Amino acid sequence: MFLGIDMGTSGVKAVIIDERGKVCDQANAPLIVSRPQALWSEQNPLDWWTATDAAVLALAANLRASAQGIGLAGQMHGATLLGADDQPLRPAILWNDGRSFAECAELESAVPDSRRITGNIAMPGFTAPKLAWVRKHEPDVFAQISSVLLPKDYVRLCMTGDKASDMADSAGTLWLDVAARAWSETMLAACGLSAQQMPKLYEGSEATGCLRAEVAAAWGMAPVPVIAGGGDNAAGALGVGVIGDGDAMLSLGTSGVIFVATKDFRPNPARAVHAFCHCLPAMWHQMAVHLSAASCIDWAARLTGSDGPAALFALAESAGPAAGPELFLPYLSGERTPHNDPHVRGALLGLDNETSPAKLAQSVLEGVAFALADGLDALREAGTKVQALSVIGGGARSAYWGQIIAAALNTPLVYLEGGEVGPSLGAARLAQIAVTGEAPAAVCTRPPVSRIIEPDAALAERLAPKLARFRAAYPLISQIKE
Repeated sequence: MFLGIDMGTSGVKAVIIDERGKVCDQANAPLIVSRPQALWSEQNPLDWWTATDAAVLALAANLRASAQGIGLAGQMHGATLLGADDQPLRPAILWNDGRSFAECAELESAVPDSRRITGNIAMPGFTAPKLAWVRKHEPDVFAQISSVLLPKDYVRLCMTGDKASDMADSAGTLWLDVAARAWSETMLAACGLSAQQMPKLYEGSEATGCLRAEVAAAWGMAPVPVIAGGGDNAAGALGVGVIGDGDAMLSLGTSGVIFVATKDFRPNPARAVHAFCHCLPAMWHQMAVHLSAASCIDWAARLTGSDGPAALFALAESAGPAAGPELFLPYLSGERTPHNDPHVRGALLGLDNETSPAKLAQSVLEGVAFALADGLDALREAGTKVQALSVIGGGARSAYWGQIIAAALNTPLVYLEGGEVGPSLGAARLAQIAVTGEAPAAVCTRPPVSRIIEPDAALAERLAPKLARFRAAYPLISQIKE
C-alpha cells in the first residue's frame, strides 16, 4: 500500500492505493479560507496539520498500517513564514491572494532578467511577490523569517521534521531557475532572502525523510519514507498518466487548469502561460491557469439556492445551452491566463425580465468554459498542440458541463475512472516509484477511460456568439476597479 496526501485549498484529501494502482480507501477533511480584506486570501497553517491528521486517521487502520511510503501534493504558491522556532509568524498568504500586484512590477523592474530565469511573468499568485509585500508592509514579521515553506511542505515539516520541497511546487515561487532546477540567488536577493531560508530541493520521486516516530505511532504506521511529491497540478497530471511530451489534462477543481507535459522548458510569459518543472526528473510542463472554476459552481449554487453542485448542474440542464442572453465572467478572484489581472472581478451581464435561476446557472457553466477556451488559445499560440484533454477534479462529475466545455474548446474530453481522486493519487504514485524503484511509465499509467465527450459542432455553433461577447466584455469590465 502507498499513501497519498493532497493539501488542498478547501480540504485535505488522503488516499491509499495498492501496488496495481487501485484506490483502496480515501478520506477528506475540510478547510476554510479567510478573506480579511479585499484581494486577501489566507489560511492558518496549523489548520493544515489538524486536517491532515483527521484525513489520514479516517482511512482504514489496516490499510494505513500496510503503507510503505507517503507522497505529498498540495496547493501551490502559498507563503508560509516560519520563525526560528519553526512556528508560523502570520497566516499563510494563498495562491489566489491578489494584494501584491505592485510588488510584481517592482520585482520585474529590480530583476529585468526575471522572466528568462523563472520562465514566468510575475503575478500576485506567486510566492515571491507575497514576500516582497510582507517586507514592505509587515517589516517586523519579515525580520523574524527563518524559513519559507509552501503549504504541503509545512505539512511535511510536521510529519518528518525536514524542510524540503520538490521542483514542481518550487517552480511556482518565482525563486527557481526553472531550466536549471535550482534556487536562483538573484531572485531571492531581490526579495531580501537567501537560499539558506529555502527548503532543500528534491525531484518529486525522491524521499526527503521519514515519518517521525510520534506521528507514525499516532497513525498506526511504521516510520515510512515521505516522498518529495509535487504541486497539485503536477501531481494530478501524474495520477492520470500525463507524463509524456504533449500529454494534456484539464483540472476542474477550485481553480481551472489546462496542463501540458513537455520534454523541455518552453516558457511563454507574454500570454501569462506558466512554465514549470514537472514532478518527474528531466520533464517540464506548461499551464493555463484560471483562478475560479468549480468554485464558481459552489458560488452559483449558493446564489440560486441550489442544494449543492449536483442540483446546480441539473438546474442548468433544465435551461439548456445558450438558453438566453445571460453572460457570466468567472473572475471571482481575478484572473491569470491570459489576462494576469488580480483586480478584475466577475460579472453577470445580459440580464432581462426573462432571466431565471436556471438561465443563471447555465451562464455560469458557459462562462467557465469560455475562460478555459481563452487559456487553451494562449497555449496554442505558444506552439503547443493539444489533441485531447484528460479531465480530473470535482467538476469531472458532470457530463453535461463536459459537453459545454468540449464544444467551447473544440477539443475531446477524456474522462477516466477515478479521475476525481486528483492530486492525491499522483502523490501516492510518487511514493510507489520512490519505494519500489519502478519506472514512472510503469506506475503512472492512464486509468481506464469511462467516457469520451467529443466536441459537438452544432453546440459549438450555438455557443460561438456568446463566446465572442465574452471576449469583448473583458476589456470593458476590467476598467471597473475598486
